[in-house]
Amino acid sequence: MKALKFISAALALCFLALPVWAEVKIKEVVSPGGITAWLVEDHSIPFTALELRFRGGTSLDQPGKRGATYLMAGLLEEGAGGLAAQDYARELESLAARFSYDADRDTVSISAQFLSENRAEAVDLLRLTIHEPRFDQDALDRVRAQVLAGLRSDEKDPNEIASRAFSKMAFGDHPYGSEGEGTIDSVSALTRQDMFDAHEAAFARDRLFVGAVGDITAEELGALLDELLGDLPATGAPIPGPAEVAIDGGVTVIDYDTPQSVALFGHVGIDLDDPRYFAAYLLNQVLGGGSFNSRLMTEVREKRGLTYGVYSYLVPRDLAAVYMGSVASDNSKIAETVEVIQTEWARLATEGVSEKELADAKTYLTGAYPLRFDGNSRIASILAGMQMDDLPIDYVVTRNDKVNAVTLEEVNRVAREILLPEKLHFVVVGRPEGLQSTN
Repeated sequence: MKALKFISAALALCFLALPVWAEVKIKEVVSPGGITAWLVEDHSIPFTALELRFRGGTSLDQPGKRGATYLMAGLLEEGAGGLAAQDYARELESLAARFSYDADRDTVSISAQFLSENRAEAVDLLRLTIHEPRFDQDALDRVRAQVLAGLRSDEKDPNEIASRAFSKMAFGDHPYGSEGEGTIDSVSALTRQDMFDAHEAAFARDRLFVGAVGDITAEELGALLDELLGDLPATGAPIPGPAEVAIDGGVTVIDYDTPQSVALFGHVGIDLDDPRYFAAYLLNQVLGGGSFNSRLMTEVREKRGLTYGVYSYLVPRDLAAVYMGSVASDNSKIAETVEVIQTEWARLATEGVSEKELADAKTYLTGAYPLRFDGNSRIASILAGMQMDDLPIDYVVTRNDKVNAVTLEEVNRVAREILLPEKLHFVVVGRPEGLQSTN
């Protein structure tokens, strides 16, 4: 037991392992079986973080089966092969390894962390997870109950109510138009066979992206990948086509008994591969990107005291891009809050940003970037994400140069092109005074 506690403590310390950002050297590894991965070797600690991403995510749910992929991902740790849920958990604990699973609109993710001395056994266990999930009925019922409890809680959460309403208006019947967790009715109806079907749809080599960081060589990683993933099917279920962002300008009020209204707002956005994206990224930092010096924070919070926080953010998903924001304010103040946001959105579109605002945004974004590389697991996740986004392997080195290369003229041209105040739609959940639906 003491040995196990020591190994667990060592593993916890490994989460803090951090190659210095400037020294992150990414190499592309192609396994003998043809699986591609990006690797950062770091032999200072006997620990490896592995990130597996499969494109498609909850958008792969079949009609009438909403929530199947999300529930399936939650069941992957509930037993595999000859190991039922409790036996699987004990085996994982004995190896001092950590596996986690997630599913969002675009991706099913598996994150694994293991010590070098237990690498072979940990990979064997992870292989069972991927290739031989059990989906036992008792585990299905237990995890389903947890998901249903979350969905019932969401029905009373103003933020979730706003999110679901905005998604439905923006994307209609496309999978993006509903939440990947499903509904109470759809999740309640899911069967054990639906879990196997969702698993078969999601896990395939044609949508696989791999990042690895830690105490492993390129040769060792190549052999590991073939052992772990070489037997996956070549192709999975078709991924849906692009979603049209159909939402138009206006206000939608959803009555909900709460003293504070929540507002979600947005319109069509900009794709990550658009050559204007870096200019848009800087533009958003000025508008409402999280700094207390943003236009929205200054005008809505600092000058008028209408909210504790207001934010805007670019959301470039695989199948559609939106430009969104969020705010919460007292029912008596939300109408003024909406008006101020509309005004600032329009003012920035016409007047653009100043030289100082652009310089400050560049300083903030380039200074904050290295802080993302805060551990082996986080870096492995970044490596997989870079591949999914079709970014070059030297992006980590060149990213800040790309930010600094954006000119004031470019930012202000992009402001005129992508800020669409007449298309900005607000979904307000609460009992706002002086604000009514316009649709």
